[in-house]
Amino acid sequence: MIKFNHYNFNVLDLERSVAFYDAALGLKPVREKTAQDGSFKLVFLGDGLTEFSLELTWLRDRKEPYNLGECEFHLAFLTDEFDALYAKHKEMGCICYEIPAMGIYFISDPDGYWIEIVPVRD
Repeated sequence: MIKFNHYNFNVLDLERSVAFYDAALGLKPVREKTAQDGSFKLVFLGDGLTEFSLELTWLRDRKEPYNLGECEFHLAFLTDEFDALYAKHKEMGCICYEIPAMGIYFISDPDGYWIEIVPVRD
């Protein structure tokens, strides 16, 4: 057996990122791990519906932003509340790219990672 478990984003400000993912997507911490020497902290966020989690990694000695290239990678979320979520993200100012012809859009987190929002389709 093999199945998806988690995906990782490295972040500069862990508290800001945890707050963003809660506000934008309702993701909540499901477990945490802190290095004994304090050099890193991991926070795993869950959606409360699946076992899949988003791992946020904070490195104490990292000061400069991560190079995300051209953001040609992303995490995607499926929602049956597309219009309400779109309005919320518009108000938050985190929508970074829209593709109306495909009926999807992307938000950007505090570190510049892109998250695709996809509506449930019939």
